[in-house]
Amino acid sequence: MGTARNNGSSKAGSTHMAVQADTQQGRVAGRVWTVRLAPYGSPSAGAVRLSCSRPACAEQRFPSGAAAGRKAAIGHINEHLAHIRASGGPRGEAWCACRAADCTWHTPDVLDGRRGGARPTAGAVRCGGPVVLTVYADRAGRLWRVAEMCARCAAATPGCRVLDTAAPPARTAPARTDQAEGKPAAEREPADSTVRNGAVAAVFSDRNSSPAAAASSSAAAEPAPVPGARTASPAGTSRRAKRWGKIAQRTVPHDLEPDVLRMELIELGDAFRAYQQRAEPDLVLLAELHMRKARAFRLWADVSGDGSLSHEAHRAEKAAQTTREMHENRGGGPAGDTAGGDGPVVERLLTRGQAAHARTLLDYVPAHAPHPEATVHLAVLMLTVRAARAGTGNITGQDLTGWLQGDAEQVLQQLVDSGWLHLPGTITEVLASRPEDPTAITVPSLLPEQPRPFTLGKTARSRVSGWAQKAVGDRKIRKKKLSAATRLLALYTAAHTRPDGRLGRAEDGGLHLGQAAAFTALPPDQVAEHAELLVAADWLTEADIAGERLRGQLAERVLPLGGLL
Repeated sequence: MGTARNNGSSKAGSTHMAVQADTQQGRVAGRVWTVRLAPYGSPSAGAVRLSCSRPACAEQRFPSGAAAGRKAAIGHINEHLAHIRASGGPRGEAWCACRAADCTWHTPDVLDGRRGGARPTAGAVRCGGPVVLTVYADRAGRLWRVAEMCARCAAATPGCRVLDTAAPPARTAPARTDQAEGKPAAEREPADSTVRNGAVAAVFSDRNSSPAAAASSSAAAEPAPVPGARTASPAGTSRRAKRWGKIAQRTVPHDLEPDVLRMELIELGDAFRAYQQRAEPDLVLLAELHMRKARAFRLWADVSGDGSLSHEAHRAEKAAQTTREMHENRGGGPAGDTAGGDGPVVERLLTRGQAAHARTLLDYVPAHAPHPEATVHLAVLMLTVRAARAGTGNITGQDLTGWLQGDAEQVLQQLVDSGWLHLPGTITEVLASRPEDPTAITVPSLLPEQPRPFTLGKTARSRVSGWAQKAVGDRKIRKKKLSAATRLLALYTAAHTRPDGRLGRAEDGGLHLGQAAAFTALPPDQVAEHAELLVAADWLTEADIAGERLRGQLAERVLPLGGLL
């Protein structure tokens, strides 16, 4: 087994004496495996040497460079971890390997790269908690360390990750007289020792034990003498060890009050770990776990005064909100407007936020289109989606003829003549461009130096563009050769639907007729006629106009295009 390496013979000597003295008392030194990458040969060659503190591990050299060395180092560490787990994991009776190295693994002078500073005083370092198996990797990718250490040192070491927790050893306290204080053993604090077959082995003074560890310990513990009687505590409470646990890489203190908070944090940690083992995700359950975590961490912050816990609670609230949105976006609502939610699950093309961006784009068109024709509105919409982020985008002749059919050349000429669109060549060249050589277009009003009307990210722009393309190029709409105005109405209805497919918000009772007419470049009294064409194309299952509102229901086949109002 390896031990921590320290600079300076005096420190190494004191560490060795400390470990030796402790071993003589019955403790077992915590194991350490240290894997290092170091350059060798000519510096310009970039070759590295891999060494392990275990004597049985042969040195390896990698002329190809540090990347191959890091890959081999990680594989070597994983081999050691597999062997440790196969041999039973960390040992509950082991002494903290970090303390054996004078806790230099987490003292400030070592973390800052300044070795040789003053050693920590005896009272400045307090090991505690169960023995844990940890792995540490430095940021430079030159050192990896696997060690058995106490939970307190593991928590104090930046970049240290806890992989497993040892079962605490069984404890007994033989009744005898305390010669130093003249008290019977039953009236003193229990001694930090374990009696096994007449041998005394010193253990941690911490009395925490996890539920899982306690179960495995009780099954494997050897028979031990019955401890002497103890006097009851002043409060009349039991002095047996309390449950402990971890959540969000934090150890829940065994003495945290109120007790109901401690139990909630422990149960939440177990619940999150159980969720990670699920074969299928359950976003509703995950959102509830995040909300429970937010409430528990906020209370924990109040009782402890730790500001970082409040930050963690805020993060949990955001995670719960995001998870709920993911559930709504992925599952949507039932195909029918059923309160029980037992309808078919709908896979949405847009998230709720992306659908909001799509509606912003639709509102932009009637206010900025240079001409009032429906074909111009459709071209402005599709080109705006392509150029929404930087004012430039790529199109092909196939795109244009698919959107505008026989009107493509005329519409492009109108946009160019009005100055709304700039092309690098002639309109004929643009219509002849193919997917392998698209045409780069420019929309001057959307260039970065202009006021930004949209806040789309790269992914959102791509998803909204795909959504618009699917709606405009719908198979049944193309088969019936519906006009640009009807296709614009199809886009508008899809963008303004609730999860159940009904048009408009529930409180509005449908779509505003004037706004739909402005977007589609139709007179308001003609919107109903085009809505009936969408019913015939199986885009809407029903449509009617009453009180300046367009009401209707999106067909089940196009529910994935719904805008999730």
